[in-house]
Amino acid sequence: MTIDLSPSTRGATKRRFRPAVILAAAYLALMMAWAVAPGVFTDGTPYDTDIETPLKPPSLEHWFGTDASGRDIFTRVVYGTQSSLAIGVGATALALIAAIILGFGAGLGGRFADGAISRFIEVVLSIPGLLLALLFIAMFGPGVVTQILAVAIGSAVGYARMVRGQVIAVKDSGYVHAATALGHSRRKIVVHHVFPNAMRPLVVLGTMGVGQSIVWASSLSFLGLGVAPPAPEWGAMLNAGRDFVTTAWWLELFPGLAIVGCTLAVTVVGRYLQQRLEGRLT
Repeated sequence: MTIDLSPSTRGATKRRFRPAVILAAAYLALMMAWAVAPGVFTDGTPYDTDIETPLKPPSLEHWFGTDASGRDIFTRVVYGTQSSLAIGVGATALALIAAIILGFGAGLGGRFADGAISRFIEVVLSIPGLLLALLFIAMFGPGVVTQILAVAIGSAVGYARMVRGQVIAVKDSGYVHAATALGHSRRKIVVHHVFPNAMRPLVVLGTMGVGQSIVWASSLSFLGLGVAPPAPEWGAMLNAGRDFVTTAWWLELFPGLAIVGCTLAVTVVGRYLQQRLEGRLT
């Protein structure tokens, strides 16, 4: 995951990105509020049905309309934030942990360890990440836990290659060579120089990885391989509404907007963090 931004001036960068960053951060704050306290924003539960109001379009009473069972779509989107964010954050965290273990093992473990881990990474990377996630679920069955693990496995090897490259770059830097010349122990060099400097880009990688994980998890749920209906989850809601796409467009629109909005927001924030870490913004 490489972001190449080349604004002409620092001032132009500030003007271009700061309003977008504020909007993105505000959107993510709203999403987190929905995830933490969904009951504050809705009156009912995502499972409340009303057989008298099936497939009602958006109105003042039902802001996002209702589904075939009369359930309020706005309520389900709000409550769906819990599972969607939990899966996205959980899968990204697991992927980063695995990437750190593999990346540092390859970068610091010597020629044999580097060769073995690098070959393993290359073999796994030959399989598209989402396909790898599908294969994992096909082996172990659908469900929330397997969905998180599947998305994490599909992402981890790509992250591991980036971590390995960063570790090697830091290990070969001038200040690490200087520390070695001064007689610092290998352990001290790794703890005080290699680890913190190699970990810094992972802040950006993790932030933007959440967006990718949400998209992958929603894709799996849309295929019926993730959260099972009628549980509120954005991808599962898209799956439930696909039979009504021409007659009840709101069933697809609002969960889809939630996925797109959340992905765009974490991407904007991730790019901003990357610029700050690179020293482009003050």
